[in-house]
Amino acid sequence: MSMTEHDTAVVTSMVEAAVTAPSMHNSQPWKFVLSTGTGVLAVYGDPVRSMPVGDPDNRGLHLGCGAALFNLRVAASHRGWTARPELLPHPSDSWHLADVVLQETGSPESELSALYPAVRQRHTSRFPFSDEEIPTAILDGLRAAALREDCLLTVPGAWHTDTVMELVHDSELFESASTSMREEIATWTRTGRPGEGPSTEGIPSDAFGPKQFGVSAPVRDFDTPHNMPNRAEAVFEKRPQIALLGTAKDRPVDWLRAGQALQRVLLQATLDGLATSLMSQPLEWPELRSFARDPSSATGFVHMLLRLGYGPPGAATPRRPVDEAFTIR
Repeated sequence: MSMTEHDTAVVTSMVEAAVTAPSMHNSQPWKFVLSTGTGVLAVYGDPVRSMPVGDPDNRGLHLGCGAALFNLRVAASHRGWTARPELLPHPSDSWHLADVVLQETGSPESELSALYPAVRQRHTSRFPFSDEEIPTAILDGLRAAALREDCLLTVPGAWHTDTVMELVHDSELFESASTSMREEIATWTRTGRPGEGPSTEGIPSDAFGPKQFGVSAPVRDFDTPHNMPNRAEAVFEKRPQIALLGTAKDRPVDWLRAGQALQRVLLQATLDGLATSLMSQPLEWPELRSFARDPSSATGFVHMLLRLGYGPPGAATPRRPVDEAFTIR
């Protein structure tokens, strides 16, 4: 399908929606290339934006690109197009993550297009949540959202929640003892000080959230390398409500599916009025990751820990101009 100028403008708007997806430390590790002659949008991982310390096998990079791919599918449906992805179309090129066949149909896919309002509403919240329990019906809906992308979302019981939170706290100790990990995180945080990277990427200081008062918080403290003065303190919930997203296997194709499932869950949670944050810290350490799974669950490998609840929405993190990540040929 040869694309017109109007078509390319519509696809550009889809990519603008796609790049609002979350990624590890807001690194935005994606590249999109549109072939106007075929109507195929190729999705690539960007090795320049990889994290050799925290994400040595690029699993987190795949999750971020998968989340962006799901946003693309949602935005396409909203515009009355279909977006049919083929994952890992060229095994010899590990950075070529997907080819998406785009076609205008005029008939939105209702389940996908219903999620579109949440695409720009969803932000990671590093603020305290209330102790109000999430209704079972909402949790069941989030589980169903993950299943639609061939992934499992499990809500752990009390003992497993305690185990996972212990892993979060252990990972904080691992992180504090690793100079290379702390330096890598520091390269992706933005406080306005000289020598930092571009303001269009990374975690800005207004998204750090408050410092935990008393004990370890259930969110990563991006301020640790900086110790910013006058940062507010707050008491976080005693028992966070968490969920674990996983798959039976642990291959790059599973990581891409998990990224799409993650974004589907986050968008549905946003529409359900929930605040969300992601806790990847224990999964960045091979010594800890295997202990995150529930041995009684069919989930073989956990890809993300989600913190869910009722609380203030997070601040929007910046995004690069779309033309930095999108090429039209």
